[in-house]
Amino acid sequence: ELWVSLEEHQDALELIMSKYRKQMLQLLQGRKGEEPEPVLEVHQDNCVEIESQINRIFEMGEVMRKAVQVDDDQFFKVQEKLAQLELENKELRELLSISKESIEVGKEELPDDDTQVTK
Repeated sequence: ELWVSLEEHQDALELIMSKYRKQMLQLLQGRKGEEPEPVLEVHQDNCVEIESQINRIFEMGEVMRKAVQVDDDQFFKVQEKLAQLELENKELRELLSISKESIEVGKEELPDDDTQVTK
């Protein structure tokens, strides 16, 4: 009697387990059919967002390159103007020096005339 009861128990347990496995298999197959689409959509959305961010980064990089180029151009113009002004300043100082020397030479020659005027 115990033996028959044990066999009936095992048969019932096998039936329950087979139904459980069948339902789990159907559930997994149903999820597998459903999951790839949302995951794929999320993945595609992420790819689009990342691509958009990459494009924005490239645009910002291009703007920064242009800003650097403008700054460099402005710097070179300022450097060129500074060099031009330094050269002009040097030439003017030389002219001033020549002018002072000629005035001093003229003064050295004029004291005879100055002494006559003051007397």
